[in-house]
Amino acid sequence: MKWSARLGRFAGIDVYVHVTFLLLLAWFAFVSWNETGTLAGVLTGLSLILLLFLCVVLHEYGHALTARRFGIGTRSITILPIGGLALLDSMPKDPRQEILVALAGPAVNLLIAATLWLGLAVAGRAGALTGTDLAGGAILPTLLAANLLLAVFNMLPAFPMDGGRVLRAVLSFRMDRVRATRLAARIGQALAILLGFLGLTGNPFLVLIAVFVWIGAGAEAGAVEAEARLAHQPAGRAMITDFQTIAPWHKLSRAIDLTLAGTQKDFPIVEDGRIAGVLTQAAILRGLRDLGPDGLVSEVAAPVETADVSTSLAVLLENLRAKDARLVCITRGGLLAGIVDLDNITEYLRIQAALEAH
Repeated sequence: MKWSARLGRFAGIDVYVHVTFLLLLAWFAFVSWNETGTLAGVLTGLSLILLLFLCVVLHEYGHALTARRFGIGTRSITILPIGGLALLDSMPKDPRQEILVALAGPAVNLLIAATLWLGLAVAGRAGALTGTDLAGGAILPTLLAANLLLAVFNMLPAFPMDGGRVLRAVLSFRMDRVRATRLAARIGQALAILLGFLGLTGNPFLVLIAVFVWIGAGAEAGAVEAEARLAHQPAGRAMITDFQTIAPWHKLSRAIDLTLAGTQKDFPIVEDGRIAGVLTQAAILRGLRDLGPDGLVSEVAAPVETADVSTSLAVLLENLRAKDARLVCITRGGLLAGIVDLDNITEYLRIQAALEAH
């Protein structure tokens, strides 16, 4: 994700923080100063928000590590002001697995809350559970309550919350995935309308949640319906057949000429009839900066993804997203027959939607 800084790699997953998260920290510092007027109060407020977002990251790791058990990787986890985002390669298609992956996040929050409660009880501070004064040392009870709230909020039966995915999975036991997603999205949007009305009566934050839920429900339904359209379409149906290739011994100046002469931005690298790699637009720009126009294509070439013409477009789309690839070279009998990229698949979906609406 753009404007994100890498914090590190834990359990094989890169963790990033978005730059806008700093604005949230600044806001909490400002609020804490207004409430307490002391540096200690500011540090306590910042400690609370940092601990809370540590719990959010652990929530996302719950999803990621459970998905890993089913062979699904996670590209990254990003900390945002509105929460955390675990970028899974895909969601499980098996409803039972989807339920387990979805429940894993809230389960982590409940486990954290239980651990905090046990620690406070052992320390003889069970009475502090009703405390609200952070400066008075109520940071752990507040963190406990926040984790309970996170668990409950994420179990609302609406996309993109975990509860929406659980609802979709349960419905999938009785109907196909597309119908289950469509019905779960409608239920989620009905909930969004209810939250919006409640928000208009005095809690503007509920209005923001309602908008978030409405958009998330529509996006999930659209994504699954698009996946269904692509599932039975072979790559050969949508591949680009009018394209340019480049050789590993060509200079980058050749890539510049090809780019300016047409609309193609990424080029298969072909050597003696064999697909040797891919030259992406980013690699061209990086090569021009580091090597100049006389640099060789082979010096900035990237590994290439290939697929047979019979491969499902849905599989291609999943692979492009999972491997963060720019394009896939489509082969027929081992020979290069065409290329497919994300823009190409998106255009194909638009055409199909227009034909269906006709």
